[in-house]
Amino acid sequence: KMASSPGCEHYVRFCLLKAPCCGKLYVCRLCHDAEENHQMDRFKVKEVQCSECLTIQKAQQTCEKCSKQFGEYYCDICHLFDTDKKQYHCLPCGICRIGPRDEYFHCNKCNLCLAQTLEGKHKCVENVSRQNCPVCMEDIHTSRIGAHVLPCGHLLHKTCFDDMLRNCAYRCPLCMHSALEMQNHWEEIDQEIAQSPMPTEYRNATVRIMCNDCQAHSTASFHVLGMKCGNCGSYNTAQDGGLIQNNNVDQPEENENSDTEPETDTESEQQQQQQQQQDEEPTVE
Repeated sequence: KMASSPGCEHYVRFCLLKAPCCGKLYVCRLCHDAEENHQMDRFKVKEVQCSECLTIQKAQQTCEKCSKQFGEYYCDICHLFDTDKKQYHCLPCGICRIGPRDEYFHCNKCNLCLAQTLEGKHKCVENVSRQNCPVCMEDIHTSRIGAHVLPCGHLLHKTCFDDMLRNCAYRCPLCMHSALEMQNHWEEIDQEIAQSPMPTEYRNATVRIMCNDCQAHSTASFHVLGMKCGNCGSYNTAQDGGLIQNNNVDQPEENENSDTEPETDTESEQQQQQQQQQDEEPTVE
């Protein structure tokens, strides 16, 4: 699809790229890939066409015939033409990034550029940007959409991360670690559990759990609202086995009159307890 000057929905530029694969003219590789059944290799682009005088020439920043500037920014490696957004070409990444350059550093283990504020403060995952976004399954490394670094070190598109939060999904799709600081939420669950005791038959029950945040295994009191990690206090846990019933359950006191039997629950009271259990739906972890 041919797009008119001064560019397309992706870039502002005054030239068309001649695709090395099919010889067709497109404003950018993204426009080409949307129309063709193959992808353009931006690094192999050799020629461009000026949008003003229509002269086809070698890829360069300024038209050799009419002196029209094709873009305020030009990279002769990526053949990227665009308005000035403080772009810079990162050699280890192999592509251009939006800067300014001095606000970012390249992490050699993660193999991507990160904000200077994350230097020495993020969890490295080797070649993490070479994986697809775990939400939309699209490429992250060459995407024009910014990436968000989770506390666990995994990456996803910033837009996908925002969608997760809007849908109340607070865990990494890959490792299930909490996707943001949750301490205030854990304290709220503490209060809710304190105000919502379990029915008598479950009050002393415990369960083995595994924490998705610290990976510790522990035993926690069973509650439908959540099971708290005994190591880090997180409620981002998974049940590891069935309920463990504690035998030290309070027994009903016998009537002091020896000629009478202990009182038992009436049928209506049993029905009320069963209804109470049905009304307390478990919260999804």
